[in-house]
Amino acid sequence: MRTAGRSQSADAQMVPAVQGGIVSRPALFAQLGKAARVTTIAAPAGSGKTVVLRSWIREAGLAERAAFVSVQREESDPQRFWIAVCDALRATAAGSDLVRPLTKAPDLDGWTIVERLLQDLAPLGDHVWLIIDDLHELRSAEAQRQLELLVMRAPAEVRFVLSTRRDLRLGLHRLRLEAGLTEIRADGLRFSLEEARALFHGAGVELSRSTLARLHERTEGWVAGLRLAALSLAGHPDPEGFAAGFAGSERTVADYLLAEVMERQSEEVRRLLLRTSVLERVNGELADLLTGGSGAERVLQDLEQAGAFVVSLDARRSWFRYHTMFADLLQLELRRTAPEEITAVHRAAAGWYAEHGHPVEAIRHAQAAGHWGPAARLLSDHWIGLGLDGQAATAHALLAGFPVGVIAADGELTALAAFDEAEHGSLGEAERQLALATHRSESVPRDRREHFDLMVTVLRLLLARQRGDLPAVVEEAQRLLASGHARDAAEPERGDELRALALISLGIAETWSVWYEDADRHLGRGVALAHRIGRPYLEILGLAHWAVALLSWAPAPAAERGGQAIELARQHGWTEEPIVAAAYLALGAHLIWRGRLDEAESWLERAERAVRQEADPVTGLMLHYGRGLLELARGHDEDALAGFRSAGRMRDLVVAHHPLATKARAFQLHTLVRLGEAQRVERALAEMEPPERETGETRAALAALHLAREDPQAATAALAPVLDGSASPMEPRGWLVQPLLLEAIARDALGDPAAAGRALERALDLAEPGATVLPFLLHPAPEVLERQARRATAHAAMISEILDLLAGKQGEPAAGEPARLREPLTHSEIRVLRYLPTNLSAPEIADELSLSVNTVRTHMRHVYGKLGTHSRSQAVERARALGLLAPSSRRP
Repeated sequence: MRTAGRSQSADAQMVPAVQGGIVSRPALFAQLGKAARVTTIAAPAGSGKTVVLRSWIREAGLAERAAFVSVQREESDPQRFWIAVCDALRATAAGSDLVRPLTKAPDLDGWTIVERLLQDLAPLGDHVWLIIDDLHELRSAEAQRQLELLVMRAPAEVRFVLSTRRDLRLGLHRLRLEAGLTEIRADGLRFSLEEARALFHGAGVELSRSTLARLHERTEGWVAGLRLAALSLAGHPDPEGFAAGFAGSERTVADYLLAEVMERQSEEVRRLLLRTSVLERVNGELADLLTGGSGAERVLQDLEQAGAFVVSLDARRSWFRYHTMFADLLQLELRRTAPEEITAVHRAAAGWYAEHGHPVEAIRHAQAAGHWGPAARLLSDHWIGLGLDGQAATAHALLAGFPVGVIAADGELTALAAFDEAEHGSLGEAERQLALATHRSESVPRDRREHFDLMVTVLRLLLARQRGDLPAVVEEAQRLLASGHARDAAEPERGDELRALALISLGIAETWSVWYEDADRHLGRGVALAHRIGRPYLEILGLAHWAVALLSWAPAPAAERGGQAIELARQHGWTEEPIVAAAYLALGAHLIWRGRLDEAESWLERAERAVRQEADPVTGLMLHYGRGLLELARGHDEDALAGFRSAGRMRDLVVAHHPLATKARAFQLHTLVRLGEAQRVERALAEMEPPERETGETRAALAALHLAREDPQAATAALAPVLDGSASPMEPRGWLVQPLLLEAIARDALGDPAAAGRALERALDLAEPGATVLPFLLHPAPEVLERQARRATAHAAMISEILDLLAGKQGEPAAGEPARLREPLTHSEIRVLRYLPTNLSAPEIADELSLSVNTVRTHMRHVYGKLGTHSRSQAVERARALGLLAPSSRRP
């Protein structure tokens, strides 16, 4: 016995130190202390990442030099993430004097925050550690790229420790090659046998070496499993027997451990854990409410400090969540021991969340309690706000949480089902649900009628807008603007939201109806209002359609608006949301008209990923029309025909006759002419209603048919009403280039070169200001163009560009082209661009901006690529033409 005692005492002296239930891990701490500038810790949940980091900070004496940030669950807001980073840095001794305070603001941009942080941190004279825990929860790709920029450009005094459950996509490969990256993975976090012994020793549990070895082997050193075992074994009458039985399926082990752990907690702690286990997150106030006790925050903090599967979510350690496995086990135990309490817990949680401004959590708990009435009212009250916040997917999931019978019996929920169909399903089903909601309006309580009427008005506005029904949009927008909600002085923010929605919807409908000036006015007002009240989702929608409205008569501002919409969508992680599809289409159409087909295709592909065609047939019509034009310009006639036919299917979903539908039908005829389907073209023309048959677009298609049949005289006759103005005018005016070009081809075939030259010169007069190249690709006439180039012409440069394109060359942009921006410049690229007109070298620019020379050169390459240039002087000249730089002060 004495021998055994001596051996056990010797073993105890060999184990690592334990403090407060936490095992000291000197090897890991030494690795962290000697690590490179960036350290990543990537391992599954329960591997002890957070405990290691907090213990290291404490033992290394880094409390005043370590900024600790715990990323919130499913964090998708870059601004909120960066405010947390700045707050943590300001809490350090060095950062408190250098890092400026930051508060939430609607127009605060993550890139700007990073640039400011880099400036603030530049004077650092001592090391500061920025530790970001749970980085896998950062769901914003934009914020991840911003973090990558901070990591790569921060001064050497800033050391980064990034903890995550999975590998990071932060482009750290260069640091790896430069030996600037330390990587710690699950194998490095697993407890060794001696660390496991220290854990059990600290918990007052002594196991034989053989038993401990078996337990360590079965858990594979997984920290959470060993910690849970240690909690269970503390005070157990037969620790050896318990440890020997620690095996079996995960469910068996989990059920057994839960019972053992919970029985050894105080009644107060057990009640707190069980009753709060149904929550995704918990704070002290909410836990006190659910348990009927007090002091829950301190209990939660103690549990977190002890590593008992409780994780703090904020710097103040006021919000907590349970480890997923632990929460599942607690919920299982709650269902087993107190199933009658579950409904009451959910109801109480729903009430607390609703009272404290957390409607999503409130609705989920009300649904879990089967409290359908309050859940329905909450969802109805917040549906529009969720949509304007870009949370349509969340709203969809909440609606799906109601039984079908509950929805069918409730007028408000039926209206929400119509909204949901308009967003995620089909317009036909949305309209059917709207009719049902109207029929069920009698089920709506009297005190809810005004709100119900508002919902129906907004829904009708949405459906009319998506159908392209301008008169209905005008009617519903006016009704919305006149509603009590829009004029309620007690809720000015709600009124501003409704006014912005009405103005933007009106502008969108006017855009599709070719009322461009009215659309410009309404969209401008709506976007400004959305920006002022901090509704970026609505602002993006307005900017995207504003780009479409400006496209035909102000291409440079159109490209700018489209770029603004895309950049704002990128900042908020909405680059594949339907609201931004119109911006992609506007930029794609802008490039198609200028003959930059490959670049245009990339924007169309983005639009295809974003648009939901059945729910937004007008945007779908524009998408397929653009695809058809692109393929027709490339000479891919079969693909073009498929695009125009798809546009026709979208046309059938639009209520009013859409001007774009006429263009799509006309170009379908052009495509059939090129495919040799003359008889089909004749039948289609004969079946058309007279108004459509007499449009300029259709007459141009008829002229193309006559030219294909080698009857230029008939072609000129078909074009005469278009050119003399007696036919309905072609909108936008740039489309008149097409009939003029066909006239030139016909006159040349008739042996009248002078008339052909006059028609072609008129076409070029219209084409050159906007660099309109597309008609010349759709109706190639290189011989006619070459003859014109030999005459006295004011458009020699443009003719040369067109001939290069027809020969398969992608030449430089034509003189006078207002916009060729392939992709919006980032804030950092614009900063570098402003130095390009100077005589400063790249190293000197780097010094001015406090950047590395490699970073400046990278930004310069990106600027050249986006501007479509190959040198610094070309980039400056193009940027001045685009208004990105001030004009040169030098006089000729």
